[in-house]
Amino acid sequence: MNLLDVNNLRVNFGTPDGYVTAVNNLNFSLAQGETLGIVGESGSGKSQTAFALMGLLAKNGLVEGEALFEGKNIFGYNEKDMNRVRAEKIAMIFQDPMTSLNPYMKVGKQLMEVLMLHKGYSKADAFEASVKMLDAVKMPEARKRMNMYPHEFSGGMRQRVMIAMALLCQPKLLIADEPTTALDVTVQAQILTLLNELKDEFNTAIIMITHDLGVVAGLCDKVLVMYAGRTMEYGKTNDVFYRPTHPYTKGLLEAIPRLDAEDDVLATIPGNPPNLLNLPTGCPFQARCEHAEARCLEEEPSLTEYEEGKLRACHKPSDWGVAS
Repeated sequence: MNLLDVNNLRVNFGTPDGYVTAVNNLNFSLAQGETLGIVGESGSGKSQTAFALMGLLAKNGLVEGEALFEGKNIFGYNEKDMNRVRAEKIAMIFQDPMTSLNPYMKVGKQLMEVLMLHKGYSKADAFEASVKMLDAVKMPEARKRMNMYPHEFSGGMRQRVMIAMALLCQPKLLIADEPTTALDVTVQAQILTLLNELKDEFNTAIIMITHDLGVVAGLCDKVLVMYAGRTMEYGKTNDVFYRPTHPYTKGLLEAIPRLDAEDDVLATIPGNPPNLLNLPTGCPFQARCEHAEARCLEEEPSLTEYEEGKLRACHKPSDWGVAS
């Protein structure tokens, strides 16, 4: 049995201008100890997928579908049950560690609070466990750092604190929402190495949400490519990276700067993502796709399995020559 099965997930937001469908019939699964990368441009629905799983959507958000975590649909949980799941079984690392940490509380107190509230630890035991976890995330002088405030830490060190906080209750699923966005490339590499080590040590499943395909290549077992709230392509990372079959996936991969490229012009995907209040008929990517034809403008492609474990939403056959 998978640790997580997401079936027909839809996330809608009521606005004065109408309903915005941020996530549209999303399906994926995740096994224990496995890492899934969710990629796509800003506004594709990546973060809203994570917030839906955590029960942290805005008040005007509405969730449909099901998320079977250990066989139980967590979308049916009340707030008390969801708080227990968030603390003990599912944890999340947010994009900006500076705004996620309380600037008025010492880091040690924020870490200890998690264990004292959710695990019933004494103050002394929570302190020692927090120091041990800071050591686990390679925080230098961990015991000394417990008495410091967030502003006294670098960006990379704050992110390590957030990872330590998320892992304190040893969750089975860790959702990382662009955890390396604000970090320089050296620290990014350190954080990715750390996540890989922690995944092996704790057998934690990870959902990595990012716009950086390099992050996915270095960490993830499977990848889900999103566009306008929908799945464009889904499969094992090596398959999607080395044999992409969707024009959008190929466009994202071609936009990655390469040191061995002879051409000085960086490839781009023309146009902009569609307005989610007024989605076009047919394929949501059709206005930006150089391979679009009449059928693409009128008929939305269904997500189909073209090989075992490989899904795509495109009218063209999988061997039509898009893959490089």
